[in-house]
Amino acid sequence: MTQEAVYPSLKERVIFITGGGSGIGAAVVEKLCRQGARVFFVDIDRAASTSLVERVGAAGQPAPEFIECDLRDIDALRNAIAGVIEKAGPIQVLVNNAANDDRHAFADVTPDYFDDRIAVNLKHQFFAAQAVAGPMAEAGGGSIINMSSVTWLIGFPDLPVYVASKAAIVGMMRALARELGPKNIRVNSVIPGWIMTDRQVEKWLDAEGEAEMMRRQCLKRRLMPEELASIVLFLAADDSGICTNQTFVADGGWS
Repeated sequence: MTQEAVYPSLKERVIFITGGGSGIGAAVVEKLCRQGARVFFVDIDRAASTSLVERVGAAGQPAPEFIECDLRDIDALRNAIAGVIEKAGPIQVLVNNAANDDRHAFADVTPDYFDDRIAVNLKHQFFAAQAVAGPMAEAGGGSIINMSSVTWLIGFPDLPVYVASKAAIVGMMRALARELGPKNIRVNSVIPGWIMTDRQVEKWLDAEGEAEMMRRQCLKRRLMPEELASIVLFLAADDSGICTNQTFVADGGWS
């Protein structure tokens, strides 16, 4: 069994994660709870989220707190963040993880669908950062971690609005790092490759896709959510205190 790094600075740290109920987000939630952090997360999937909370608690870890929220509703997101700050104090780490990579053909995209995909994959990241930044700065600083995707580096087909959103996240990160750096707030992006969450395996992984993955990746194996979560932990902890305005590519060497 691989040993897990311990980050003392994460103990009791107030952390807010979007899309924490399943997949990469759930792996991040579980690992942060094992570090003793105070973890709050929002998700639209109540069943998966409550199951995660129960699973973490049953393992003897400090259980995370789940807040049901559709991130397309910015007022609801702001209220969720305000509620966490009122209860636990300033959020010291924000993990902007939530996204949806449903496939869509270029020719079929309508203006309404375009706007919905931007709302699901990009818009909430900006407004979550905006909501946490003031109290975070007053508390002495913190870390904002935005989840992008390798799809924009390789020009992945069949989901152009998703790809555009994920590219925009990196541009937004670079602007916010400059904006918030004087307040001791670090802003970084993580660029995952094809991470084998349950959703990916069930919906997208087939023999042809796996063969392509093995051909393109330098590492000839599946990349797992727990591995990606370890990068998020590093960026959340004080150990990465001089890292900001950076993209951390974690794709097994695909791009």
